Amino acid sequence: MPTKILVIDDDIAITELMSMLLKTHGFDVITSNISAEGVEMAQKNSPNVILLDLMMPDMDGWQVCSAIRSFSNIPILILSAINDPGVVASVLDAGADDFLVKPVPSGVLVAHIRKMVRRAEAHEKSIKKFTGPLNRNTQPLSSHL
Repeated sequence: MPTKILVIDDDIAITELMSMLLKTHGFDVITSNISAEGVEMAQKNSPNVILLDLMMPDMDGWQVCSAIRSFSNIPILILSAINDPGVVASVLDAGADDFLVKPVPSGVLVAHIRKMVRRAEAHEKSIKKFTGPLNRNTQPLSSHL
């Protein structure tokens, strides 16, 4: 099953370019040019990773990130032309998982996406490992004392 990427950016040219680029690397890509619609798509489509722009007219990236964090831990990668350490810190504090400054070499972008997918999958496996069925043969501690 291919990795599903949701790209949220108000610039149609950017979402089209990202879609073409990511599809050549085997990703399944869905896009939104409206922030609120992107939040809905994140909830309905359960992507593996979200690529999110910061500067958008209806809801900015901080608001979108917070809205998505209210219902999901989907990895969020911010792509922005803003190269300011304070901005990077504030959006990471708002719940983003990673930040890259545009323009990003395609190989670097794909490597960051794959890293985020690996971490999310490892996290899922560890949760399943620790929340699996209880061993029915385990005796209460008090019976061994």
